[in-house]
Amino acid sequence: MKNHLSPDPTAAPPAVAPPGSALLYAATLAVALLALPALTGCADTGGIAAQARLRDTATLVAPGTAELAVAPDWWRAFGDAQLDALVQQALDGNPGLRQAQARIVRAEAFTYAARAALGPQVNASTDLMRQRYSENGPYPPGQAGSILSIDTARLSGSWEIDFFGKNRAALESALGTARAARADADAARLLLAANVVHSYLQLARLQEQLQVAERTLAQREEMLRLVQQRVSAGLDTRLELRQSEGALPEARQQIEALREQAALTRNALGALIAEPKTALALTPQALTAIRSEAIPTTLPADLLGRRPDVAAARWRVEAATQDVAVARAQFYPNVSLTAFVGLASMGLDRFIEGGSREWGVGPALRLPVFDAGRLRANLAGKSADLDAAVESYNAVLLDAVRDAADQLASSASVERQIAEQRQAGEAAESAYAIARKRYEAGLGSYLQVLSAETQVLAQRRQAVDLAARRLDTQAAVMRALGGGYI
Repeated sequence: MKNHLSPDPTAAPPAVAPPGSALLYAATLAVALLALPALTGCADTGGIAAQARLRDTATLVAPGTAELAVAPDWWRAFGDAQLDALVQQALDGNPGLRQAQARIVRAEAFTYAARAALGPQVNASTDLMRQRYSENGPYPPGQAGSILSIDTARLSGSWEIDFFGKNRAALESALGTARAARADADAARLLLAANVVHSYLQLARLQEQLQVAERTLAQREEMLRLVQQRVSAGLDTRLELRQSEGALPEARQQIEALREQAALTRNALGALIAEPKTALALTPQALTAIRSEAIPTTLPADLLGRRPDVAAARWRVEAATQDVAVARAQFYPNVSLTAFVGLASMGLDRFIEGGSREWGVGPALRLPVFDAGRLRANLAGKSADLDAAVESYNAVLLDAVRDAADQLASSASVERQIAEQRQAGEAAESAYAIARKRYEAGLGSYLQVLSAETQVLAQRRQAVDLAARRLDTQAAVMRALGGGYI
């Protein structure tokens, strides 16, 4: 603000700057700018550097001959319209994804702020004040005891010249953080879709397991009637009757356990899609009606680029690297240009007169000389953050390779298990049919029938589990390969 004391009419007129002063001012500015390289010698960053190193993916993944193209909507490969609708419903309404989207918006806002630091800043201000001056204060006659207006209007601007890349590095750091937030959101989207598919397949598995258990109960009720007839005819003893009666509560207990698991799975699916009522009324397709695809056993060479969690970790390394650059640039001079132009007067009647004009322009140079180690501590902290980001990336990378290798190995193993189980199931069914005919003919015991039946039921349950595992592993492979993320 302009000095509020009124000018003294007896004072000498202000000195007029000599004609060469502008040239002298420009020369001084040029010398200051040319001296910047010498001034940077004051910076002492010795002995502070990040130590961690990024793992080379070539040492972790052997290039494969098979490439698996994963579509962003990979779950549609199952050919189940009901599953497609559930996944889309989850992606549209899940609160976790909305939180991830809010984090993206927040991270992008920081990029706008960092970008603004690269350009000039212009501000406008105006002050209008009516003031009475004390008669007993340090004011000259004519002003003391009077009421005057102090009025200013100013347009000011500043521009920090980014000689050493501090603001540019801050922008790159913010961009890296925003990209990591977007990759995190894609990772959350992928995980959510995979969890919906997993819950849906588990519900289909439990539904078919429940059918097997109900068939088991009906079969044992039939066997009980047969045993009762044979006891009445004197062909069996009460031992066989009690064995047959004891098999019924066991079958009913298995049915109740499966119903409990189905209810819990529906609750989990309802939470994922944010519509519990939809999950409660859901009847999934039979496992045999859900399409499965052959999965290659070779690990694709471009696996790592398809996982959003790996991409997010890599962007965090980039952001941490730029944070180190910002901390290092703070050791060097900070150069800025400031200027202002405006009007200032005491009394509104003279506000727009030519004599009320004021302006100023000049550079500002600030260089840290002694800060008791604050800048070195900040640089050391940022370097440690970079080390942590690099090691976090390495850990995510290793886990991604292990995850994909595990799922591909499981997929190959499940196919072999299905082939073996199919043969075992056929043999068990044949053995059960023979045991039952022998018992009906009085050539075998009921214990032999129960033993054969137990094997049949075990094979039926295993067949359902393997069918579900085949589909679930297919979904797990899609998730492990990044779910179409680019």
